[in-house]
Amino acid sequence: MVTAGVYLVARLNALFTFSGTAGTVVGIVGGATAVFAATMALVQNDIKRVLAYSTISQLGYMFLGCGVGAYSAGIFHLLTHAFFKSLLFLAAGSVIHALSGEQDMRRMGGLRRYLPRTYPTFLIGALAIAGVPFLSGFFSKDAILTSAYAGGHRILWALGLTGAVMTAFYMFRLIFLTFHGPERLSPEAKAHLHESPASMTAPLLILAGLAVVAGYIGLPAVFGARADLFRRFLEPVIPALGGDQAHVLEWILILASTAAAALGIGLAYLFYLRRTAIPARLVRAVPWLYKLLLNKYYVDEIYDAVIISPLVRGSDWVYRRFDLKVVDGALNGTAAATRAAGRLAGAFQTGLIKDYALVFLAGVAAFLAVILWAL
Repeated sequence: MVTAGVYLVARLNALFTFSGTAGTVVGIVGGATAVFAATMALVQNDIKRVLAYSTISQLGYMFLGCGVGAYSAGIFHLLTHAFFKSLLFLAAGSVIHALSGEQDMRRMGGLRRYLPRTYPTFLIGALAIAGVPFLSGFFSKDAILTSAYAGGHRILWALGLTGAVMTAFYMFRLIFLTFHGPERLSPEAKAHLHESPASMTAPLLILAGLAVVAGYIGLPAVFGARADLFRRFLEPVIPALGGDQAHVLEWILILASTAAAALGIGLAYLFYLRRTAIPARLVRAVPWLYKLLLNKYYVDEIYDAVIISPLVRGSDWVYRRFDLKVVDGALNGTAAATRAAGRLAGAFQTGLIKDYALVFLAGVAAFLAVILWAL
């Protein structure tokens, strides 16, 4: 469901093509989202939360591709992302299962020797999403970045490249904190530590294989005149916009994308394996920035203050002032009036003939009085 919007924009490419402004807005939102969500993933400690913000960031890449007119590249990244992201989430579930429910990466470390099947599959997923060459994420992400640069959207290309560095960094921060370095396990987790059963690891192996080979259906044009089979497959509904780029430019952009992945992985290695004191020093140097990222720019708090709380307070006011007093008051008032009318009518229902005769005579007398008054 989270990728339904990408499919919708790509499927309606004929409409977006008529408006350059609409495409630019989609591209800007996509590029900003790719970087915005990546910055939040940099400091999260919950293993699943890192992957969740990674998903938001990768959706930004998909919209970035659609925004610059590379709809097939956006859908291609949607396809490859399905393989390596499902692999990463299931592998994270395997880690959590092995640690009896522990999700905080600060209480992990050194797990690679205990999880001989989960670790390599998790590593393949991390390499794929980081854009390491010859894995699926490399080809689809490079297709988006190349289209952005070649289409003259240099700022969006720079945003995408920045997001690529961050993606590689936070994914290998996750790898190093979880599987490498010293063990930081609680006694309870250490006592129950075990590799997941085959029913959990077999799907990881299948998805790892797909995360490796899925990108080869969309090879860049530098690999041959008819290399990009995926784009050609989509041509009936997503016409190719423009021709292939010059091979020299495409190789330069491929090298830039590769360098971004290498930079992110290298920084993560430096921060979390070689010079492990650096992250703490950075936190002390800019605590406000760390707190801002850790709290996700306070988006949840702002949303609660601006939308949720006013709605709750407004609903409570309507309940107390209108629902209880007007709606319930009208309903209860109608019931009270009905009960009063029933009691009044019941006062005349005594069951005694003399009382009924008296009422009859009173009615006749009143009737005659009205007639005589009218005459």
